[in-house]
Amino acid sequence: MRIVMGLALGAAVAVAGVLFLTTPKHTADPTNARQVALGEGIYGVHCASCHGARLEGQPDWQSRKPNGRMPAPPHDASGHTWHHPDADLAKITKQGITAFAPPGYESDMPAFGDVLGDAEIWAVLAFIKSSWPEETRRRHAAMSDRAKK
Repeated sequence: MRIVMGLALGAAVAVAGVLFLTTPKHTADPTNARQVALGEGIYGVHCASCHGARLEGQPDWQSRKPNGRMPAPPHDASGHTWHHPDADLAKITKQGITAFAPPGYESDMPAFGDVLGDAEIWAVLAFIKSSWPEETRRRHAAMSDRAKK
């Protein structure tokens, strides 16, 4: 009986290991309609109030506000979101921009790690990327791939 139980446990561990090693990491796939739709809803609730319902950002987003903070940038192709690798975008969303900025930097961008799970963050990024022209997506994907190495 113990041998059977041991074999069953060993098989379960082996299957779990294979699944872990073959399950893809989170990604933001702008061609995945389900992920994009999920991301659009989450974006509408958590991001649109600052970054705009159409990803347009706040007015005069490249100039400091009177309090010294930067306005929310656009996430469409006119902004600089696509200049950052996927992994950095996910970390900024999860941890907040101040985790990556110089000491003393202040931002209105909150960390969403306590509000959104990783899959939800990746879905928002998929939604954002779905608005970019194909050439911008291609350039961004190449840069994200280079950053992984």
